[in-house]
Parts: sequence; structure tokens; C-alpha cells
Amino acid sequence: MTSETTPRVDPALLAGNRKTMADYQAKHFLWEAKGKVGTITLNRPDRKNPLTFDSYAELRDFFGQLKYAEDIKVIVVRGAGENFSSGGDVHDIIGPLVRLKAPELLMFTRMTGDLVKAMRNCPQPIIAAVDGVCAGAGAIVAMVSDMRVGTARSKTAFLFNRVGLAGCDMGACAILPRIIGQGRASELLFTGRAMGGEEGERWGFFNQLAEPEELDAAAQKMAERLADGPTFANGITKTMLHQEWNMSIEQAIESEAQAQAICMMTEDFSRAYHAFVAKERPVFEGD
Repeated sequence: MTSETTPRVDPALLAGNRKTMADYQAKHFLWEAKGKVGTITLNRPDRKNPLTFDSYAELRDFFGQLKYAEDIKVIVVRGAGENFSSGGDVHDIIGPLVRLKAPELLMFTRMTGDLVKAMRNCPQPIIAAVDGVCAGAGAIVAMVSDMRVGTARSKTAFLFNRVGLAGCDMGACAILPRIIGQGRASELLFTGRAMGGEEGERWGFFNQLAEPEELDAAAQKMAERLADGPTFANGITKTMLHQEWNMSIEQAIESEAQAQAICMMTEDFSRAYHAFVAKERPVFEGD
């Protein structure tokens, strides 16, 4: 079959008729797209931006749709006001949960876990801009992001232990030790104490710290740098960083060989070569 007779597959069909996310109308958080960078703002500043059943579900579905987006290449997650997120809303979530039976409780915990899986499985790098309170499920959202920019005054607490629950919530026991180490993660998950911003940077939880008034600009700068890079290849990098947790070294090397061979077929790889020959800076387009 020649290229002239090969039928063209409409990307909209593969993407459930959604090719862009810039025009997404969020109901339970704020959404703004500038160029290739999209920003999610948890927007309940009077309550330190807690999550509700509805916001959990919308965030889960939103990140699930991002894998089909052609326009958004990087995501920034932030909180309105001077806090990131206080976690699950005490009145809208915690109160109702104590009255539910086991099957309904399991439905809820699986839904929150599905948010984590959606964030890990979307190809766009996610940057969390963390200021002030970052607790419970809010700490999980920051943890699951690919990179984190914090402030010295930020307080990150995996406080499940303090409300009578296990620290193994939404993947914390699997993911947090990989970021800060087993001993440090154990301390935070067993005690529920808050990790300060400077401590978080020293332990590797935060990639960098910024002054509170410069936090958003620092996160956007990081996002724009990634968005200007080879975004298809960045998506492959995110996928491999996630998948290789469960691989042997031999499996990882083979998987990376296959992944890199795919990236070598992209136009961005060719652009980079020709730009190098011409002693120019490559302009990547993500294809």
C-alpha cells in the first residue's frame, strides 16, 4: 500500500474527539493555558484549598484526557492564596467517610488512587508549585508531580497517621521513599509531622526553593523550558521513569533501547542534528 492510498487516521477519533485542552472548562479548579503550558489552580483559598469528592473526580478525569492533548506539553499545579492544599476537606470528605461501609470506602480510596495513576500516566511533565500548607492528599499531589518548586515557609505533611490512618495512602509508601529515601519517608509516614521547605530541598523533595512572591514565576520558567524541549521525547522519558520501577536492569536497558529507537524516528531528532551542523539552536516542535 502506497502513501497515496494509505488512509489517514483522524487524531480526533483516537483522542475521543478531543485534540486540545486549552479550552477546557473546569468546574472544581481553575484552568489556564498559555502557549504550551497549562496551569491548574486549586481554588478554595479560604479553606487552604482542600479537595472534595468532585475535585478528586474531575482532576482524575482531566489528567486522563491529557494523554490525548496535542496542545498542552507541561502542567503546573498550584494553590490559590498562600497555601498549596490542606488535603481532603474535613467537612465534605472526612465527615461523610466515617459513615460509609467498607465497599463505599474502597470505592473512594480507589478513586483517589486513580488520580495518582492518571497523573503518572499522562505524558506531560507535571510541576508542583508549593507554598504554605501542603498536607494529606495535597502532599500526595505534590509528591506525584514530576518536579516540585517550594518555598522556605512551605510545610509538607503526610498526616494520615495523625488522623488514625496508615501512611500507605495513594501510593505514598511506594513513591515517597524513591524521592527522599526509605528512612526519611518512614519518619514522615509514621509520625505525620510537617517537613519544612529547606528540609524538603535538602532531602530532595523539592528541586528548588523560591521566595513566595517568585514561586509562580519560578515554576512557569521551569515549565516553559520543558515545553520548549523535545516534548514527545520528554513524554517517553516520563513513561520510562515510571515503568522502570518494576524492571530489572536488563529489562530497563532493553526497554530504553526500544524507546530511544522510537525517538530517533522523530522530526525533533532530525532538527537537532541539522541545527548542530548549522551551529544553531534547535527549535523543537514535539513531532
